[in-house]
Amino acid sequence: MSGRHQSLAHDPADLIAGEWIPLAGKGIRSVNPARPGNGLWEGSPRLEHVDRAVAAARSAQPEWAAWPAERRFDALRAYRDLCKANEDRIAALIRDETGKVGWDAKGEAAALAAKVSVTLESSEHGGLRRVAGFEIDLGGTKRGRCWFRPHGVMAVIAPFNFPMHLPNGHAVPALAMGNTVVIKPSDKTPACGQLLAELLDAALRGAGAPPGVVNLVQGGAEAASRLVTHDGIDGVLFTGSWPVGRRILAANLDRPGRIVALEMGGNNPAVVMDDCDMRQAVVECARSAFVTTGQRCTCTRRVVVDRAVADRFIAAVCKAASNLIIGDPAAPHPVFMGPIISEQARRAALDAQARFARAGGEVLIESRAVETPEGGFFISPGVVRVERFTDDESGGAGCDEEVFGPMLRIAVTDSLDDAIEQANATRFGLAAAVFTRSEANARRFFSTVRAGCVNLNAGTAGASSRLPFGGLGISGNHRPAGSFSLDYCAYPVAGMLETGDGATMHPGMRVEDSWLD
Repeated sequence: MSGRHQSLAHDPADLIAGEWIPLAGKGIRSVNPARPGNGLWEGSPRLEHVDRAVAAARSAQPEWAAWPAERRFDALRAYRDLCKANEDRIAALIRDETGKVGWDAKGEAAALAAKVSVTLESSEHGGLRRVAGFEIDLGGTKRGRCWFRPHGVMAVIAPFNFPMHLPNGHAVPALAMGNTVVIKPSDKTPACGQLLAELLDAALRGAGAPPGVVNLVQGGAEAASRLVTHDGIDGVLFTGSWPVGRRILAANLDRPGRIVALEMGGNNPAVVMDDCDMRQAVVECARSAFVTTGQRCTCTRRVVVDRAVADRFIAAVCKAASNLIIGDPAAPHPVFMGPIISEQARRAALDAQARFARAGGEVLIESRAVETPEGGFFISPGVVRVERFTDDESGGAGCDEEVFGPMLRIAVTDSLDDAIEQANATRFGLAAAVFTRSEANARRFFSTVRAGCVNLNAGTAGASSRLPFGGLGISGNHRPAGSFSLDYCAYPVAGMLETGDGATMHPGMRVEDSWLD
């Protein structure tokens, strides 16, 4: 059956200029990945709503930007309080629509309010310090001033794996700086996108914000394409795959003034040296490889382990993978992994495993479809040993491929230099980790591995919202989010202010006072 998840206040709808517009009909349907027969959201998107939403955002933006900053911040604080008060409701929807297990869904739900606090923090390392204006003395009666202005209308394109946390991470700093937003959720998680918009809408209404500050349009690739190429937007804030990010970049080549911030996944390596804390390395690599059923952009996809400890490490990681509890995300007992998002995603992970095996990879732990009476999209972890990691894209066992599921590949090395070479054998560059007790090893790894997030004795999966978050290569375009997200939500303006009569006269110029009479 289909219907509306109990967490939602409205039937399936778009939000345009403060009005919730029903999307009756069929076109997009989301289900519970643990029980695909349970429909959570169903509606028929309207492509013309993209134009209306952009127009509403553009109409509201001047008034919203003209509000004193503290008034905007207070509206966001009210939103933060709503998120805290509704944390259980938010977590329940995330759990049911993505298949995240309970503790994982609660972690994402808690991140919504935390993002507001981090964004509005004005301490030495707080977000607001990055966009604080300043003045300098330019000599005489002239002063220099820097201030920040919003871009205008920002399109927020959300993924399914963090369907509320990641669009929230774009929308909150954008709104704080005086931008208005149009949010387009993943067509796999439309209900989560709608709940995010419901909470923002409620807080903004309560604050007296003009209608259209936040807008929501549901849809698939066609709606996303129309939004990111719309003449009425000033920025695109995107999280998703490299192929889609590439199309966004290509579509905006003739719009150099439009900010485009891309986060596009990773084929993340972990290097395990012979002097590591073995337990730490095993726990963190297994956790990072399989958390959220391998559907985090920071999941560890590749491990390069020193030959001296390879047998012990590989055996322990395989044992850990085999003992992970897979089950119903709503189960009362501890569960580590729920289902993957769809049957298509499950098949893609299993097909990748088969390709790696045909190319010479040794399947140590076979990933399998786990059948349940409800027909859920469950899948067990997989571990494949390969000879070597390369930047080859042709499908070899150690090729450069991001498998967005619970699939870990392991290679063995004889040196740190070779391990770093294999770690860097990728077009991606999001996250990397090294496990070692040696400060020299850590320094060398940190200085030479190509990634935007680099950890020591901690897995690649997970990030602090008080640090920047982003990657290199085809993982991102140097627009880090996290605590740096305000950077791409406003642009600096430089001004020179003359308060006296110090007009500059260059050689060869002549101005007579009599000319001014």
